[in-house]
Amino acid sequence: MFSKKFQRKYALTDQGVRNTKKGAFWTVIVNLVVMGGISVLYLMMSGFMGTLTKGEPLPGAALPISLVLLFVILSFVTHLQQYRATYGLVYNEVKATRLSLAERLRKLPLGYFGKRDLADLTETIMGDVNRMEHVWSHVLGYLYGSYISTAVIAVCLLSYDWRLAIACLWGVPAAFGLLFGSRKITSRSAERTKKAAVVVSDGIQEALENVREIRATNQEERYLNGLNRKIDEHERIMIRGELGTGLFVNAASVIMRLGVATTILVGANLILSGHIDFMLLFLFLLVITRVYAPFDQSLALIAEMFVSQVSADRMMEIYESPIAEGTETFSPRGHDIVFNHVGFAYDEKDVLHDVSFTAKEGEITALVGPSGSGKSTCARLAARLWDVTRGSIRVGGVDISTIDPEVLLTDYSMVFQDVVLFDDTVMENIRLGKRGATDEEVLAAAKAANCDEFVRKLPKGYNTSIGENGTKLSGGERQRISIARALLKDAPIVLLDEATASLDVENETKVQGALSRLLAGKTVLVIAHRMRTVEAADKIVVLADGQVTEEGTPDELMARDGLYRRMVELQQQSSQWHIQ
Repeated sequence: MFSKKFQRKYALTDQGVRNTKKGAFWTVIVNLVVMGGISVLYLMMSGFMGTLTKGEPLPGAALPISLVLLFVILSFVTHLQQYRATYGLVYNEVKATRLSLAERLRKLPLGYFGKRDLADLTETIMGDVNRMEHVWSHVLGYLYGSYISTAVIAVCLLSYDWRLAIACLWGVPAAFGLLFGSRKITSRSAERTKKAAVVVSDGIQEALENVREIRATNQEERYLNGLNRKIDEHERIMIRGELGTGLFVNAASVIMRLGVATTILVGANLILSGHIDFMLLFLFLLVITRVYAPFDQSLALIAEMFVSQVSADRMMEIYESPIAEGTETFSPRGHDIVFNHVGFAYDEKDVLHDVSFTAKEGEITALVGPSGSGKSTCARLAARLWDVTRGSIRVGGVDISTIDPEVLLTDYSMVFQDVVLFDDTVMENIRLGKRGATDEEVLAAAKAANCDEFVRKLPKGYNTSIGENGTKLSGGERQRISIARALLKDAPIVLLDEATASLDVENETKVQGALSRLLAGKTVLVIAHRMRTVEAADKIVVLADGQVTEEGTPDELMARDGLYRRMVELQQQSSQWHIQ
């Protein structure tokens, strides 16, 4: 139970817990070996004092030299093991943590990302993990190891003289009591600092993503002034937090060091009263130099450990968010998509209400309706990018909520209006549609998607790098690469979301030709605002306010005096508008 609480508290993996235990173990060994060196010094000093005060023969040099050599060897070996068990193993823990966070994010439903912005997630994976890395390597092993070794040393000191032991050690629990008592104040300050840092990250990312719009509207000065204010506020919050933490840490250090004064005072009084001799006081003074040393670094960093709790909680929030799970086998009987009384809520706001319709295999089913009616939500639910709140969606008779999303998506191809491309070559961007596809297969898909004509004009053809998100290509060219991916995948279900909405007439014609090859014989769910793009659909489902209001063929719906007919007539009228 303790191990699980400890693991969650510091966002450690199972291996990370084992690494911390190793670090603490070797810290204990190092501290005890150093105490052994103190014992050697004490024995040598006792011999010299015996010679000075009692005229005893001067001890031989062989034994002290042998003990010193043994101490040096043991010290080197144990410090090396401690370094490996703390720093060496922890760096692997950082890699494992980032990979595990990325793996967890990969399995989370798309709805999760609607609640967390990119800057916030980036700050968690990079900034929070960096902060925890420092805690894992510099604090945990040293601190818990120092607790154990100090407890062992305290027992030994109590066996010599309980009065001097208390005078020597009282400052340690008092110092840590002060720090732990200030924990809530430190944690609240850390939360404010983290929120301010995320605001700054959001502002910087927003500026980079919208630099063209900012320049086009001559808003550079206003936007940069706003960003400067965010940075200044973050700096003020951080300084206040560091100042408060520093006050508590330094106060704790002063309290702990008062143990030296109390040891001298108590020891002098006991010598004067004849209860102890000088050598015992000398032993305790030697021990004090090492009892406090392990805590010097810990006191400075224990406040960081408290602050790190905010980072650990943010990381654990990702780990503990429910993932989209399911079976690894998907054997549908056909590929009809059936919505059965589907309801969906986003941030406790209902988006879909009791939606039921069927998109049949081999047919094109179009979803139309006003903006915000739930069309794109239906498409994402159909691919289990989100999970339904009520009802069910079945593909070939199989409830998709029971299937692992990655397994389910092997049967889906998706072409959206906002195409996502990578800063790689045309060839590799198309190859994303099918892992391990040969160059011949990629080229065939590209030709079928009408990509070949513009790719041949690029400097290196299919080996040309197209820039971040395809910045070197036009909108129509990016769209055709997206369709080439879908053709290469050749999945039995195709989802189209406004695939041609932003294209000019020439590019739309070329894209439509590519789409006709993609859609043949498949289950097609298409979303469109322009009614002429769905005239050839086999079935149209009209959505309004998250509900199905009409359903039928284009001719059937035109024969009714409903929403679909009004939308068609409005678009026909708007096509005749002209500027006077």
